[in-house]
Amino acid sequence: MELNRDARQFTTALNRHLHIMRERSVEEAASEALDEAKGAHRDRYSEAQMIAPDEVLARASEVNQALNKVYGQVKRLERQEPEPGETVATAIQVQAEIWDMLRAMRTAMRHDLGVTAQE
Repeated sequence: MELNRDARQFTTALNRHLHIMRERSVEEAASEALDEAKGAHRDRYSEAQMIAPDEVLARASEVNQALNKVYGQVKRLERQEPEPGETVATAIQVQAEIWDMLRAMRTAMRHDLGVTAQE
């Protein structure tokens, strides 16, 4: 459950950060908030790697990879060293797609907990 929460908070922090980048320059407090959300997620994901069942871990891995991909884009954009095709707009688009992955992870977690029947 904590993994779900922290992944969602990291996704929300990325969303907030990208909107700041689009509207104005990023202040240190905004970067620190993003890094704190990333750190919390990293810790939860590390724990999940040891105890989560395979189906949950597969979904969590997809979410983790997507979050780290967007985070990398954000940092490159902040340094003004984007890879070809990377813009704030493309990062926002990729970040928005993470919500579907989060729903799939949550569903796998709910199935594992026995809260929701398998489809």
